[in-house]
Amino acid sequence: MKLLVTGGSGFIGSNFVRHVLAAHPDDTLVNFDKLTYAGNPANLRDVEADPRYAFVHGDVCDAKLVRDVAHGVDAIVNLAASTHVDRSLMEPDEFLKTDVFGVFTLLEAVKDLRIPRFVHISTDEVYGSVERGSSRESDPLRPTNPYSASKAGGDLLALAYWHTHRVPVLITRSSNNFGPCQYPEKVIPLFITNALEDRPLPLYGDGRNVRDWLYVLDNCAAIDLVLRKGREGEVYNIGGGHEVENIVLTRQILHLLGKPETLIQPVKDRPGHDRRYSLDSKKIHQLGWAPRHRSATRSRRPSPGTASTRRGGGHSSPASSARTTRSSTSGGRS
Repeated sequence: MKLLVTGGSGFIGSNFVRHVLAAHPDDTLVNFDKLTYAGNPANLRDVEADPRYAFVHGDVCDAKLVRDVAHGVDAIVNLAASTHVDRSLMEPDEFLKTDVFGVFTLLEAVKDLRIPRFVHISTDEVYGSVERGSSRESDPLRPTNPYSASKAGGDLLALAYWHTHRVPVLITRSSNNFGPCQYPEKVIPLFITNALEDRPLPLYGDGRNVRDWLYVLDNCAAIDLVLRKGREGEVYNIGGGHEVENIVLTRQILHLLGKPETLIQPVKDRPGHDRRYSLDSKKIHQLGWAPRHRSATRSRRPSPGTASTRRGGGHSSPASSARTTRSSTSGGRS
């Protein structure tokens, strides 16, 4: 299979690229990435020499370039997205451009070039806050911030192209990811890097917001399964199956690092901060997937890759990045 992966230099994207190259020796892959602040070529330095891998610098909103790189591929996996909720409150236009117009540009290319498969990666946040129970794929979308609204817009547009043009769309919606190469504006790498430097851990509100945690390599395996065995026009939830309050996660990080809880610094809650996300993942389980890695709070050590990221192995100057994102959410996204 010849794949085009958009956003392949980011957190989930780089892990997915590496997963595909390791799991499918006959596949070739083109990584198409704009290299914004969250995308880093160093994330894939170890595969740059692989003849099956190629990188193209570009924007998913550039229709001509998208068609040029998409010509002749068997599938597109769209991981290009603006994802951080806090940033969406300050720069919503960027989220609309990438998460909606970028999806439109890709869908048009898939339709016109007759590409056999389009896997669009989304988020549990499109369902909005869930007081009890878990969100199913058929539930209505109730986004509550510019980020989740832009992702919901991309989802609905993709499904509209399936229903109207029979564009071969598949959508995955995952819970909070953690793991190597995650940019330190998200809660786990931010709190680890801050704690290692004895800096405050900014915890929103009362810290009782609940998130479900999923190791990124488990998400990559699920995306790969949907790509190869999923049904066109379908949505697949991918949950880690471990819900935890932000305050519990924060205390566990400090415990693992041997740091005092006095580093926890309560800060004013984010506007419209969703209280709880929860996914019903029966559908992806029926396809043959289950998470294989330990959850964020059950691990005996910090997420793999975080320490090397802090030292500059994954992102440039993450310590300074952590300082500039000290108001970053405790419910950080993947």
